[in-house]
Amino acid sequence: MSMDNKRLKFGIIGCGRIAQRHAEHIRKSGDLVAVCDIVSEKADDLAKLHGAKAYSNTDEFLKEHPEMDVVAICSPNGLHAEHSVKALKAGFHVLCEKPMALSVHDCGEMINMAEKANRRLFIVKQNRFNPPVAAVKNLIEEGRLGKVYSVQLNCFWNRNEAYYKNSWKGTKNMDGGTLYTQFSHFVDLLYWLIGDVKTVHAFGGNYHHENIIEFEDSGVICMKFYNGVIGTINYTVNSFDKNMEGSLTIFGEKGTIKIGGQYLNELEYQKIDGYEIKDLPPGNPPNNYGQYQGSMSNHDKVYQNLVEVLTGNGVIATNGFEGLKTVEIIDKIYSAMQ
Repeated sequence: MSMDNKRLKFGIIGCGRIAQRHAEHIRKSGDLVAVCDIVSEKADDLAKLHGAKAYSNTDEFLKEHPEMDVVAICSPNGLHAEHSVKALKAGFHVLCEKPMALSVHDCGEMINMAEKANRRLFIVKQNRFNPPVAAVKNLIEEGRLGKVYSVQLNCFWNRNEAYYKNSWKGTKNMDGGTLYTQFSHFVDLLYWLIGDVKTVHAFGGNYHHENIIEFEDSGVICMKFYNGVIGTINYTVNSFDKNMEGSLTIFGEKGTIKIGGQYLNELEYQKIDGYEIKDLPPGNPPNNYGQYQGSMSNHDKVYQNLVEVLTGNGVIATNGFEGLKTVEIIDKIYSAMQ
């Protein structure tokens, strides 16, 4: 169905921190008609701010607003699948925050329901839009690095006790693990730039967050991709006092390139045979969470893509299959972790 020149109507499930950003971008690209959160004050506050209706029951929220085109899922990780499936089943397109779900099985259920309902399932992977990341993707597609040999991903952030206090974050069943909540974007980029992962060896431990979180706060991973590339991921949320680095280095036959900064936002090193990446546009500033900075805030581009796909002939930036691949790789890592 074409919706040319039609302002899309949106709903949001989950009215926490990330929902505020979704609401701002929805305002620019359409109308926010309804929001839902089991904590009714949160739903009320967001609804008031954007002239929407507030609900604390998802079934009621979905039933009362057949005019919605898209439901954005901003609930805790562990509820993404349940909420997405409900919204798709009710006939709405879905934009789901990362990670798509916390199990490969749940991702499959979401994809199947989207197919059954003949609706689109978009997954938020905003780091793909970082200017240096997009430039490196083009470089690889054009074959300028020649054969890729190996890759190294570093994720060195800080998440302290205050971050996890009175929150679903840090719990096994709602958060899922550091790779799901903090670093699934980074894993997505490995899949997007390098390919799918075949074999994994991993070590992890909880060194600084005992009694605070129910999983690892650090991990070291080595892996082999289906295309023969070898790679490592070294990650932690124990970088003292602040975020230090989010970087990806690729070693190829005709070049070496490193995207760095705190969140893959700067081109730090390039040495490419007969070529140089020049004049990169500045990226968006990072998501600022007071004491924390998260990934680069590219939700504007996520929404722009969604509108192009639903109203015209845009090509979906991140589909359910790719969301599933990220979860599969993380699942492989956690299954291998000692």
